[in-house]
Amino acid sequence: MKIPLVDLKAQYGCIKTDIDAAVQRVLDETDFIGGSAVTEFEKSFTAYCGTRSAVGLANGTDALQLSLLALGVGKGDEVVTAVNTFIATSEAISATGARPVFIDNDPQTYTIDVRKIEEKITPRTKAIIPIHLYGQPAAMDAINEIAARHNLVVIEDAAQAHGASFKGKTVGTLGRLACFSFYPGKNLGAYGDAGAIATNDEALANKVRMLANHGRLKKYEHEIEGYNSRLDTLQAAILSVKLRHLRAWTERRRQNASTYSQRLARAANIITPVVHADATHVFHLYVVRVQQRERVQQALKDAGIATGIHYPIPLHLQPAYKYLALPTGSFPVAERFASEIMSLPMYPELSADQIAFICDTLIKACQSNTASKPV
Repeated sequence: MKIPLVDLKAQYGCIKTDIDAAVQRVLDETDFIGGSAVTEFEKSFTAYCGTRSAVGLANGTDALQLSLLALGVGKGDEVVTAVNTFIATSEAISATGARPVFIDNDPQTYTIDVRKIEEKITPRTKAIIPIHLYGQPAAMDAINEIAARHNLVVIEDAAQAHGASFKGKTVGTLGRLACFSFYPGKNLGAYGDAGAIATNDEALANKVRMLANHGRLKKYEHEIEGYNSRLDTLQAAILSVKLRHLRAWTERRRQNASTYSQRLARAANIITPVVHADATHVFHLYVVRVQQRERVQQALKDAGIATGIHYPIPLHLQPAYKYLALPTGSFPVAERFASEIMSLPMYPELSADQIAFICDTLIKACQSNTASKPV
């Protein structure tokens, strides 16, 4: 049995007729840049997020960078964010001229540890970017309270959390604005790069839209220098088809995660995800922790089961951030977890039999471990 980490072929097979028709419609209309499908998707995604505005962009990294720029973040500023995430978040901060300031993981939820944010705030701090990691929202009430005390803006990195919520509020409505990635493997994924921002601040949305389209809202009228970060029409058409299925797909992910957790509960040396009591987790990734991970991964690979590591090197230990002079030991939780975390296959089309096979194989591999359960 071969089980991939993500199965985009299975997903396409389920929606092929609608996808093919949507793509053909764009080809027939030849409105490849700024076409009607972009407007339609932005309207639908706005409704999905429950915000006043959404702006389609070229990718999730640009969504972060343009959001920071639209809020006036720049050279000499500092932006607080989590240390265990993909580099796109900190890249976007650096691209504005600002400096990323890292915070360790919460040892239970793996999102940013809100107890450690305030000690890193300085007069140069302008923003906080909490990451809704693996599909679980960060503790947004506490983050917004800290931001209010220090007059900071909050930008949600929702790249992995389409449709997640905290205390009944959907991500996208929990900060000044939220940034989404539609990278193909995401819960809502394009067939190439794509992204968006969502916000209740329409003036801010227009600023992002202007920045993304060479500093203009009207053709050849450039109010500022901008960038080229438009969502192309083909990707918008594909995303509109997929968005109609997203709630059902999300429910399947949550059911699959529940099945995983129930089957793995009997394993003494496997730590399964903890869901915050106030959060609705959408399980972009299902991440466990094990000892002797490389040996366990190899056992699963030998059985035809793909796994991932998200992420193997915390950002402060990446060569790109050597200039920050943050040595090993600076973020002990993230550093310890980096050697233990392992992502199991997770997608809506995953069957109960596949999950059973994965769990049985994982438990067997971990039973032969001489090491104890991760702490």
